[in-house]
Amino acid sequence: MKISFFNAKSYDRAFFDRANRLHGHQLAYLEPRLTLETAPLAAASPVVCAFVNDHLDAPVLEMLAAGGTHLVALRSSGYNHVDLATAARLGITVVHVPRYSPHAVAEHTLGLILALNRHLPRAYQRVRDGNFSIAGLLGFDLHGKTAGLVGVGRIGTCVGRILRGFGCRVLAHDPHPLPEARAAGFHFCEKDELLGAADIVSLHCPLNAETRHLIDTTTLARMRRGVMLINTSRGALVDTPAVLAALLTGQVGYLGLDVYEDEGELLYEDHSDALLRDGVLSRLLTLPNVLVTGHQGFFTREALATIAETTLASVTAFAAGRTCTYALPPPANAFDHEETASFDGGNDQGRGAPLSVRG
Repeated sequence: MKISFFNAKSYDRAFFDRANRLHGHQLAYLEPRLTLETAPLAAASPVVCAFVNDHLDAPVLEMLAAGGTHLVALRSSGYNHVDLATAARLGITVVHVPRYSPHAVAEHTLGLILALNRHLPRAYQRVRDGNFSIAGLLGFDLHGKTAGLVGVGRIGTCVGRILRGFGCRVLAHDPHPLPEARAAGFHFCEKDELLGAADIVSLHCPLNAETRHLIDTTTLARMRRGVMLINTSRGALVDTPAVLAALLTGQVGYLGLDVYEDEGELLYEDHSDALLRDGVLSRLLTLPNVLVTGHQGFFTREALATIAETTLASVTAFAAGRTCTYALPPPANAFDHEETASFDGGNDQGRGAPLSVRG
């Protein structure tokens, strides 16, 4: 089948071309993101392959359907950017990659924790400039600290296991934890207890109406002063202006982000020659206790290989008239454990209720 890839980068081409040797589809790579303006580029293409920052709202889906698209293949686990109800109405099947490499995101999470704690970006730059002073680079032992995981699906469980290896006590909050998480030696507790006790809080849950701004002024006030906050899941889990204010008062001592609420227009492009117009992000990037990466937690060879193979296998199954294992049903029942569960209040990707912690 002809597959039109939107938002295609060189690494997408490399991994999909390699995986396609076993499938033999016709791959058409398009550089632009998928929007209402670019959707006509997929005319006469029965399959569209999209990424997390592409637009798949009702108008775009209607245009794709009018152009002959019957399958949308997401090369991501997240689907909160897709209007699944409209897709179902139009007869468009939507598939995703529910799991690729939980270790990729988990290890990136630990990278942020270690880099923030030991001030590695500042230390690296100092030495590059010939400055070997270590004043201001004081860190702390992870051993003996309390880490709180909001969400212990596959990724959260991996993070917790690594932190236990460092000697941390691990608290976990998840309404429907995986059996592996139950067996991993974590202490399960309510969210407020976790937030109040943890030296490090790491988010590993989906984005939907209940989890949007899960971390806000109220929840920040419940945390230990000087807490380290890490988000490698979904940007809008965090009320960023509230976190910026907490950083300036010292309530939050460290912030590590691989995702950002308004990242859509920024993702995967070089904006170094342009003025960064996001005032909140600009301010964050000036703070020495903040580390922001560009949504690269998933970006390992193993994860990209799995994404390519899983995506093309779904297209092959669709072309053969077989059931697509990773097809997303309409919203009312479009949830498995990876995307569903419920918090008692308030990565890439749940929608609606009930909701889940994502792992």
